[in-house]
Amino acid sequence: MCGIVGYIGKQEAAAILVDGLEKLEYRGYDSAGVAIYDNNKLDVRKYKGRLSILEEHLKNVPIKGSLGIGHTRWATHGEPNDVNSHPHVNGSGDIAVVHNGIIENYMKLKEWLIEEGKEFKSETDTEVIAHLVDYYYEGDIVKAVQEAVKRMEGAYAIGVISRKHPDRLVAVRKDSPLVVGIGKGENFIASDIPAILKYTKEVYFLNDGEMAIIDENNIEILDELGRKVEREIFEVTWDVEAAEKGGYPHFMLKEIYEQPKALKDTLSPRINENNEIILDDIKLTKEDLEKINKVVIVACGTAYHAGLVGRYAIEKFARIPVEVDVASEFRYRDPFVDDKTLFIAVSQSGETADTLAALREAKEKGARIMAVTNVVGSRISREADDVFYTWAGPEIAVASTKAYTTQLMAMYLIALNMGIKKGTVTKEKYDEVLTELKALPEKVETLLENIENIQKLADQQFHNENVFYIGRGIDDHVGREGSLKLKEISYIHSEAIAAGELKHGTIALIEEGTLVVALATHDYLYDKMLSNMKEVKARGAYVIGVAQEGNQEIEKSADAVIYIPNTMDELSPILSVIPLQLFAYYIAVARGADVDKPKNLAKSVTVE
Repeated sequence: MCGIVGYIGKQEAAAILVDGLEKLEYRGYDSAGVAIYDNNKLDVRKYKGRLSILEEHLKNVPIKGSLGIGHTRWATHGEPNDVNSHPHVNGSGDIAVVHNGIIENYMKLKEWLIEEGKEFKSETDTEVIAHLVDYYYEGDIVKAVQEAVKRMEGAYAIGVISRKHPDRLVAVRKDSPLVVGIGKGENFIASDIPAILKYTKEVYFLNDGEMAIIDENNIEILDELGRKVEREIFEVTWDVEAAEKGGYPHFMLKEIYEQPKALKDTLSPRINENNEIILDDIKLTKEDLEKINKVVIVACGTAYHAGLVGRYAIEKFARIPVEVDVASEFRYRDPFVDDKTLFIAVSQSGETADTLAALREAKEKGARIMAVTNVVGSRISREADDVFYTWAGPEIAVASTKAYTTQLMAMYLIALNMGIKKGTVTKEKYDEVLTELKALPEKVETLLENIENIQKLADQQFHNENVFYIGRGIDDHVGREGSLKLKEISYIHSEAIAAGELKHGTIALIEEGTLVVALATHDYLYDKMLSNMKEVKARGAYVIGVAQEGNQEIEKSADAVIYIPNTMDELSPILSVIPLQLFAYYIAVARGADVDKPKNLAKSVTVE
């Protein structure tokens, strides 16, 4: 959610901080600010609205210092305004703090600090940190921060600077991502790698409870007890160009078009010369699989929808019962998980707070943990027993596209691997599915070369304020993802429902002109879907059908049809979701929405 950047070195900090924050805009925000040490004082500038407002102010009245912290805020405590924006300072303005996360006991701390004479200006939990550090400050900023975090409960990634210590930057993390960038004569902190990738490809990942004490030439990492930690340098293998738009008007469109490559990159390294699936370092033997009596897939949002398709794939190919749960609800129903459970956590960022909390709950109950994530070194990947990385590359747009399709690819590979080891899928079926998986990237390319029909439909339908997605089987799961894409970037009310459930209530909402997107990509459910489409058409709906090529019968039940290349029913989601992504994108563009940065949303949700 919020973005953090910090710099210490010899260059002017302002330009580096703004540049880094710009790279983090995809995380979502409603204000931006910096605190920079200049001429023996901390100069704080922070403004509600887009980063460009801060940039303009800094251009008109520059700050020259070479130590600073910057922040883009997504409001959790207090409305979006200049006062509630970060950085926050103590009463004298000697200590400045930026913070990502939530301090759960902030009200208790605030009341105590007010009793101690501290005066607060904002409604935020972050200002508590600045006053808390000030309370414990006795000439050593590191010790003051160490004492402050002992009193704080919740999730946080924090950057702290002090007027009295212009030679150092202090950072701490707990349950919220933070990396330390290693430069030459300069060093950095950031909540995500793209913010500092222009300046360095070498980073340290901080673990929970760890503190980094940074000057321009050195980085010292301490654990919760203040002991020095040796940390291996992580080398970032992708470059800054991969995080740029590359000529596309929006990151989302760029990432939609990157899906053929992302799918190929996720699939190809996992197939050896004998046409066998190799799941990296995951050692799931036949004996291991026979001990597993249940798979639990837990995720949020788009990753949850990928998990629904994953359930279908694992149950079909591996014949193991699967539960799929929303991560934010998982812990609160006392889930039945034990040492015979395989728990699969799916998260693009690998930092999703609810998914991480669910993972920890399952681990405590003895489950084997597998992570499916896109980010190497992320918290979820480090806490899992096994990791399957989706090689989607950096995904910048808030609305996830290539992360979803590569998660689907991961699920199919995991399910097939399980099935062939257990003997629940024949070698013939295994080879058939694998051959078709290899063909999917090219078929996605074909889809992306023929988008005029989708653009035209979006231009005709962008005025709708209520849209329904219907489907049966895994088409229903894909419909949920299509519906989510539409609502999150165009702000149209959209609902996905299993087509057979229409008559149990929802059909009452269908009236003249209602837009219904109907997925009918499965041969064995095709006739039933045509009947459902006729039901809504009879009540005045405008129906857009999605079907595999050759199924022209759908044209009698739909007002318009989008065809996808032929594939196996089991694998159709990787293809059928592409037109739904494009449809949502072009409708959002037609409505003038900010596609890459939809309101109220953030890319990596690091609070529960």
